[in-house]
Amino acid sequence: MDVRSTLASLTYTRARPATAPAPGGAEQAPGTFAAALDGFGQTLRAGEETARAAMMGTADPHALVEALAASELAVETAVTLRDKVVEAYQEILRMPV
Repeated sequence: MDVRSTLASLTYTRARPATAPAPGGAEQAPGTFAAALDGFGQTLRAGEETARAAMMGTADPHALVEALAASELAVETAVTLRDKVVEAYQEILRMPV
């Protein structure tokens, strides 16, 4: 019996498929996409609250400019990420089967 083939078969059976979820689930991973999405939503909500307060006259203009800049950066980042995902999807579609 060849030792290399035995080792290869053991390694193959221990390896988890690439599509299988990691042990522990997504709720334990701190840098997940859900956390980034939550941060995006919080940034937009904070910008809306600051804009509402500025319209009522309770927020200073500097805070409004900062909130709008943060919201703009968050939206631009989301659009760039979306464009990269679409571009990757199009590259996959162009691959020969």
